Amino acid sequence: MKKQGINPYLPSWEYIPDAEPYVFNNRVYVYGSHDRFNGYVYCLNDYVCWSAPVDDLGNWTYEGVIYKKTDDPLNPDGNMCLYAPDVTVGPDGRYYLYYVLDKVSIVSVAVCDTPAGKYEFYGYVHYSDGTRLGERADDQPQFDPGVLTEGDRTYLYTGFCAVGDKSRKGPMATVLGPDMLTILEEPVFLAPSEPYSKGSGYEGHEFFEAPSIRKRGDTYYFIYSSVVFHELCYATSKHPTKDFKYNGVIVSNSDLHIDTYKPAEKPMFYGANNHGSIIEINGKWYIFYHRHTNGTNFSRQGCCEQIEFLEDGTIPQAEMTSCGCNGGPLEGRGEYPAYLACNLFCEEESVYTDWTASWMNNQFPKITQDGRDGDEEIGYIANMKASATAGFKYFNCKGITKVKIKVRGYCQGDFEVKTSWDGSALGKIPVVFTNVWKEYSANITIPDGIQALYFTYTGQGSAHLASFTLE
Repeated sequence: MKKQGINPYLPSWEYIPDAEPYVFNNRVYVYGSHDRFNGYVYCLNDYVCWSAPVDDLGNWTYEGVIYKKTDDPLNPDGNMCLYAPDVTVGPDGRYYLYYVLDKVSIVSVAVCDTPAGKYEFYGYVHYSDGTRLGERADDQPQFDPGVLTEGDRTYLYTGFCAVGDKSRKGPMATVLGPDMLTILEEPVFLAPSEPYSKGSGYEGHEFFEAPSIRKRGDTYYFIYSSVVFHELCYATSKHPTKDFKYNGVIVSNSDLHIDTYKPAEKPMFYGANNHGSIIEINGKWYIFYHRHTNGTNFSRQGCCEQIEFLEDGTIPQAEMTSCGCNGGPLEGRGEYPAYLACNLFCEEESVYTDWTASWMNNQFPKITQDGRDGDEEIGYIANMKASATAGFKYFNCKGITKVKIKVRGYCQGDFEVKTSWDGSALGKIPVVFTNVWKEYSANITIPDGIQALYFTYTGQGSAHLASFTLE
């Protein structure tokens, strides 16, 4: 049975950031790093893969572990983490997985005969004399590989450039031969890092990390995370290794820059680093990216939004929604889990989430779950104190006259129900202290049509929100 597509598109207990989506044999496969719920650093788990039919983006299948961090000969004890990978199909028809371990500056490669089988270590990207890329005296460190294969040539994009670091000049493109390992053309810089960006057109959106590459028609789209962290930007060129011009922001995981429903610089979610790419699925284009949960940087979840291309090939910035994979609004009836919130904020604003959770735990709402990493516990919103607001977009409502919510926690107050973040309350749902999830309801009429829904807590204590139901 076909399911609605939602954000995040994977189960709420799965944490797959840095997504590289591809369509193989009428299925969408998502490759990414693998965070741990309640993790203390990035990318603590092994690589896994999920896939879905191109015509049913609400129906994702777990393909299992495709590569373990101990599979790399440099990492037999598992002390290094697997950072963001990418996959490409080689000229031999096999699938090649490119990645970098967290404490080395070289690119590793694994290979598999199928998109989501067990990948086996294959080798390291190297020069013709055998020196590994990243280890020659004048090499820059390799990081976050993105790959594109055309014929017998594979273009490898890498780089990490912190603000003020003059030793890093920008993202690099390296051309590999048909063996998928040997360098044919040495690295060249595609765009400037922050210290070298004056007059480049990249000012304010300089390259930070997360290079990804896609081709649409005769145009190459270079997608990357900028120095402001929360945004995925893009540059375009007619050539895969030169002449890239900055074009704009595709998505922000704080929803900054969007001014259609709020002031452009008002943050509507707690953002941080971002990583992802664009893909055409069943005739529509999407941007895959990630959001941050649990009040930290280290429990990231994959989301996607539908995008459009203007006649000149540019991409207007996409708005964060709860229905990105659906290609349109969700049905405005029935029960929806609170972890679908695409807006989450309180009176005290913050563009960024926390590195440790110690700060955010005290005063900000957060999406989290019970149990431990790997437990299939449905996510919810915790720590909703006075003014905390959860927003959900969009729903096609018709004839809704009652709203229910499931709440627990040390709280006594009301949840106001609105159709805009700063709008008037359509009604209030009183809640009181309870140790377990309890359902509360009120007769509230939601106007017919496509609506956003916002739930704002007013009162004492701290409420946890599990779900809402429209009747």
